[in-house]
Parts: sequence; structure tokens; C-alpha cells
Amino acid sequence: MHMMRLDHVSYAVGPDEGLTATVARLADALGIERVKGGVHPRFGTRNAIFPLRNRQYLEVVEVLDHPSSEKAPFGQAVRARSEMGGGWMGWCVTVDDLGPFEERLGRQSVPGNRKFPDGRELTWRQIGIKGLIADPQVPYLLRWDDGTEDLHPSLAAEPQAELSCITIAGSRERVRDWLGLDDPQERVQDLNVEYEAPSGTPGILSVTFDTPKGNVTI
Repeated sequence: MHMMRLDHVSYAVGPDEGLTATVARLADALGIERVKGGVHPRFGTRNAIFPLRNRQYLEVVEVLDHPSSEKAPFGQAVRARSEMGGGWMGWCVTVDDLGPFEERLGRQSVPGNRKFPDGRELTWRQIGIKGLIADPQVPYLLRWDDGTEDLHPSLAAEPQAELSCITIAGSRERVRDWLGLDDPQERVQDLNVEYEAPSGTPGILSVTFDTPKGNVTI
């Protein structure tokens, strides 16, 4: 059985709010501080990060006026969510092997990277953004490249909160099927998901965090 665990949740900025204001609003709501992220040159996006316990994080992401954001599915997904008003874009599961997903989806994973001010570079491969665009309840999948363990965004600062629950409009069966979880014993580690029947578009309805202010749902 392959390792599969919740890595992060992605929140897209609203069309008029911009990254700085969105981050300030979330920091205030959660009572925690953010860490500057950086630009994803291959995707035409940039982010800011809230490190969380359990090697997880909350990413706030903004699309840039950049040619790669037109071509890359991740840039397209961020732009679409922002144009809808911003908010929860998706959740990401990290796995130790993307091979089975590449095989099932019939395409290769794509590389991602983000440079640190000191020149170090965080690199990874991801797949499933097109699936998320088509059906926003399903997560996308990521594998951090070997040797990047110390650069994981959750380690960017001492975490002040943790993710306790994701509420999704959608179907547990659909998500499990997407992840290839056939055995009822198999599950995504460090993940508590509640499902509600979608009244509109499927996707993340809210995420609850255990913070210095107590439980906060966004």
C-alpha cells in the first residue's frame, strides 16, 4: 500500500482583493502569522504560506499576468477560482509514487519549482489539476523531489495552528475512486473529511483549523 497523506489546502485570492489583503484577512481570522512564499514560474502563480502542524500548510495563491498562467493547468485553476470570487480552490495529497496516477490518468506528472531568496530551490512533480478543474471535490497529487525534505513549506516557521477538518460538497466514493483507494482500510493520513451532498458546484465548502483563537472555520 502506498503512502498517501494530506499535504496542504489551497485558497485562491479574490478578483479585487489581491494576495496581501487576502493573506492579512486570513491571518487575522486564524490569529497566526503567514510566511512569504514565492513565484511558481512554470505555473504563472505566486503564493504565501501558513505553516501548520503535522507537516501540512495552508497556501494562499494568486495568478500572475504571465504567459505560463494561460498554458499551465495550475495557473488556469487559480485564475478560474479567483474570477469566481476567490476562496477554497482545492486540497493536495502527497504520495510516494505518482506512477499509478500517471498510468490511470494517461499522462505524465508535471514539474513545479519555487526559488528561495537564498538561492535554494524547492522542486516537485504534480498531477491531477485537470481533474480538480473538472470536478473540484477531488484532490490533486504531488510528490516532493528527493532531497527537498528540509524545504517543505510547513517548516518555513514554527506552526501556530493545525488543520482539523475539511468539509467537501461531494461524494466520499468519488474521491476514494479518484485516489484509487479500493480497500476500506486504506485512507489518506492526517485527514478528517466531512462530505455533504452538493447543492451547487462540488468542491471544498470550508476548512476548520485549531488555532490560538480556538476552532476557526473558513
